[in-house]
Amino acid sequence: MKTLFNSKIDRRSLLKYGGGAAALALAAPAFITATRAATTLRLAVPDPADSSVGRAATQFADFVKEGTGGEVSFQVFADGILFGKDQNAAINQLGAGSLDGLILASSVYASFEPKMNAISLPYLFKDYDQLRGYLGGEPGQTLLSSLDRLDIVGLGIFLRTFRNVTTRETPITKVEDFKGLTLRTPNNPLWVRLFQTLGANPTPMAFSEVYSALQLKTIDGQENPVEVPFNNKLFEVQSHLNMTQHLADSFLLALSKTAWEQIPAEHHDAVRKAATDMVSKHDDEEIAQEAEIIVKLEELGMQVNRFEPGELEKTQELAHSIYPEFEEQIGADFMKTSMQFLQG
Repeated sequence: MKTLFNSKIDRRSLLKYGGGAAALALAAPAFITATRAATTLRLAVPDPADSSVGRAATQFADFVKEGTGGEVSFQVFADGILFGKDQNAAINQLGAGSLDGLILASSVYASFEPKMNAISLPYLFKDYDQLRGYLGGEPGQTLLSSLDRLDIVGLGIFLRTFRNVTTRETPITKVEDFKGLTLRTPNNPLWVRLFQTLGANPTPMAFSEVYSALQLKTIDGQENPVEVPFNNKLFEVQSHLNMTQHLADSFLLALSKTAWEQIPAEHHDAVRKAATDMVSKHDDEEIAQEAEIIVKLEELGMQVNRFEPGELEKTQELAHSIYPEFEEQIGADFMKTSMQFLQG
């Protein structure tokens, strides 16, 4: 490295013109040597920047910048542009190191790590406190650690509000109301099996096709957290919001192993803390927002329906009957651990 002064200059002459200035000049090379460029990484999300997951990504980036004094930063790229909107491809790219960071649903990760399906066992969680305890507790840590074999570093899991069924004509207030309904579901065996058991006709379909399918009456309804029918204006083609709360889902914040190793080791704790702080803040906001969206959907003309007394229990009993079918896929030990955690 070149120094900032001519080495032939007599250093004693520097002292002659002022000790402070001389000391600064002599210290300059050491100061410059210690300075390093900030680490800048890219964080991909599948949804728009102003969506729930987009806001979570921005919060994480802000916390990282603050916690590392700007020495580590994340640029957020929305709408799946970094992975061509192919979410399975995104996980492959993350493991290969061609994506630095990613926020994606645990249900997508289930294709790579079957344990993730445990989160979406129907009616596994009685409320959000229980869901948050599970994701932030030992089971959640086990799920994050399971990504190590994919060369992915899991930093945190944040909740998505429970999924509910919307329908065009049929209010769902008892278990028999599911019978014969053609409902769009994600292409996930657990989702499909649940609605088959409840007597509906599950129809896996890309979400991009859902609005037109509802409009053309090809399907009777769909199921998602309430933010989805609100943000995608499904209230224009659906009359009923049925608070079935049948499945939980979550989002994982993860980095590639390559990106993690690019972050200076002294900042690893700060990055992990940023993830923890983001999860806590996001979960609080998400739960509060759900209630606000339900009111807005009512104001937009949707009828909000809830189970009649005793019908939720009947629905749960049918839903729980499919658990043994997924025990081998999820892993008997992890299923047992999950159930014990929730019962304890």
